[in-house]
Amino acid sequence: MKKMIRSLALVLAGALLLGGLVGCGQTGGDQANNANNANKANGASPAGSLEEIKQRGTLRIGVFSDKPPFGYVDANGQNQGFDVEIARRFAKDLLGDESKVEFVLVEAANRVPYLESNKVDIIMANFTVTEERKQKVDFANPYMKVALGIVSPDGALITSIDQLQGQKVIVNKGTTAQDYLTKNHPDLELLKYDQNTEAFEALKDGRGAALAHDNTEVLAWAKSNPGFTVGVPTLGSTDTIAPAVKKGDTELLNWINQELAELAKEDFVRKAYEKTLLPVYGDDVKPEELIVEGGKL
Repeated sequence: MKKMIRSLALVLAGALLLGGLVGCGQTGGDQANNANNANKANGASPAGSLEEIKQRGTLRIGVFSDKPPFGYVDANGQNQGFDVEIARRFAKDLLGDESKVEFVLVEAANRVPYLESNKVDIIMANFTVTEERKQKVDFANPYMKVALGIVSPDGALITSIDQLQGQKVIVNKGTTAQDYLTKNHPDLELLKYDQNTEAFEALKDGRGAALAHDNTEVLAWAKSNPGFTVGVPTLGSTDTIAPAVKKGDTELLNWINQELAELAKEDFVRKAYEKTLLPVYGDDVKPEELIVEGGKL
């Protein structure tokens, strides 16, 4: 019996020693892979995001599908717009081919969650920089300037926000228009919609007296919808629009800032404006009122 107990003890000791050696024998690379896998499981971007993008072979960029002329899907199912032009150039300069961009369609309210859950690498969806959003994502340098605007029917034109007392105002969920009106005009009744198309259809149907959105957006929409006018072209402060990355993704953030600086040498943002926005705005808007070249105001 004593011999049997002694034999069992030796077997157990050997097993423990072997387990310890296996644990100690795990390489730094293995540990890093495990950490990366854990990060992915938690929706986090592993260290070295640029290398991960290059290994994947695609740059995932969140864009709008229903916000012409900034981000939309045309009749042929192709992504088009001002944001899209810049996004394609990012893919070309990072991966050598603009077709290696993977467009992920987003709505205003899910732009932050898509970054946080690692569904996209960059958001290029008319994303206005705000202090609140800075707490959740990292913004690169800007490529555009923007304020809020209010569009309404010509037959009941709104030229001052004071005219909206007691009336319904249409906004998109998760936008600066919703935030601004909620904070500064809490007495207004807001009709909130997920998609741009839903919001503008509500305005056409008369469900609200006016629609508040980025002035760049309402100016473009009014140009193609006779009977509606932007009676309040500027509301609140002038802000900026910039690419956004996941909080803490400094490597990708720095690359974007360097890329914007390089693109300024060829006036790329202005050329993108001339291709996508000038046909819409015409002479009503001056390029310098909207675009930011090289990420510098």
